[in-house]
Amino acid sequence: MSVRLSRAKINRLADIVIELLENLEYVDFPPEVDAPSLRVTIKKAIEKELELYQEIEEKVINKISSQKKNIEEGSREWDILFKKYYNEEISKLDKIIE
Repeated sequence: MSVRLSRAKINRLADIVIELLENLEYVDFPPEVDAPSLRVTIKKAIEKELELYQEIEEKVINKISSQKKNIEEGSREWDILFKKYYNEEISKLDKIIE
């Protein structure tokens, strides 16, 4: 379930975000904010977000692996537990952000 994006895709996403922001009437960038530095900031934010979801996924996999019963990865039971635990972790994250 892991989401991995190539550097090129992350760069493209950053470019799309910049383009969208530049086209919004109510968004003005201060003169000291240039496109290259903004692009780097957006790329770092995307990469950090992807790392966070990777950490959550690893935590969920470890939780499933620590079950007394051996649960085969890819089985229906494993998939159900993965979704359940993943949603629980996302829910915890949402509460922290609020």
